[in-house]
Amino acid sequence: MIRVVVFGMGMVAAHLLTGVERIKAGLEPWGVPLAKYKLSKGIEDIEFVGVYDIDSYKIGRSVYDICRELIGRDVPVPESLKQLKVSMGIHLGSARGMPIKAQGLESFGGVAEAIDRLVDEFSGFGADVFVNVITTEPAKAFNTIDELEKAVEEGRLSATQAYAYAVAKYARKRGRRVAFINVIPTPIARDPAFVELYRRVASIVLGDDGATGATPLTADILEHLAQRNRKVLSIAQFNIGGNTDFLALTFPERNLMKEETKSSIVEDILGYSVPHFIKPTGYLEPLGDKKFVAMHIAWKTFNGLEDELVINMRINDSPALAGLLVDLIRISSILLEHGVSGTSYEINAFFMKAPGPKGSRNIARIVAYYNMLDYLKKLGAIGL
Repeated sequence: MIRVVVFGMGMVAAHLLTGVERIKAGLEPWGVPLAKYKLSKGIEDIEFVGVYDIDSYKIGRSVYDICRELIGRDVPVPESLKQLKVSMGIHLGSARGMPIKAQGLESFGGVAEAIDRLVDEFSGFGADVFVNVITTEPAKAFNTIDELEKAVEEGRLSATQAYAYAVAKYARKRGRRVAFINVIPTPIARDPAFVELYRRVASIVLGDDGATGATPLTADILEHLAQRNRKVLSIAQFNIGGNTDFLALTFPERNLMKEETKSSIVEDILGYSVPHFIKPTGYLEPLGDKKFVAMHIAWKTFNGLEDELVINMRINDSPALAGLLVDLIRISSILLEHGVSGTSYEINAFFMKAPGPKGSRNIARIVAYYNMLDYLKKLGAIGL
């Protein structure tokens, strides 16, 4: 079994937990990229053992009840989730300004004490894989373990960074090889401090910022144009949504985190700079979790003529990311079994907007997909 802990009991977590249980009961695994391949770890091997949040309304309640409130109108929620309760996580201002009553473990004795408490709880779960899907937060990389350790002592880090540090400490204390999957923009797999920290405990971090809809599509279109030697003149791509994460992105420092990870694709793929606007741009509550995406790309073709592409689409935001997480959980467990530690660019390049390690090139997802398949085949982890 792969025992999984989830940080953040929002829409993504609700779809992830509900979807995995439904697949176990016979639902077709659409939206799980590698479901058509035989991995050495199956979806049926995933077992959720812990969930954390800092919303006082959710803490102590069953995951079943919360999932029914969040997504119950759209999908049936399995009763197997009734046994799983939401535990209190670490806040560190990650929900500052949001319309929730937040409460974190650090308020009962400080950050170091909160981390130690989490380590003890993880030990009770016997957890293997940790998934971070909290709301986008402002954060910067530490780059060295010394700086990271100093920040922990001073309580000067983000919630995601505190969780990642707690997981590494759990791995060291229990002699257990674990994985931390980060699908928000906080630099973890791109931070040399965390990559080295996890390497020292023979564990792995995957990240950062899951690529689900418009960004991977933009990357593949740019690759298409680059292969045909067409000169891209401008790129406009924006998203508007009505879920909690889009609400969080109305705060400039949070929006900047997302903008940085989304914009990194342009020069990496084309090899030259292009005037572009690629960012989440607004919150409109009636849109809910089904975000609106618009894209315009103009380019110069043969004989100096200009062409353009215009796309409008609506995407169920949270299920798209939840489907990727099903594979990330399985792949991270497989990587641990094969002795991979630190991070894995081959995996990050397909699943993430800002793939670690630091300085890694952002490539088209169709290229990254086949690179990833080759990588997994060489490990002996995948078959038809």
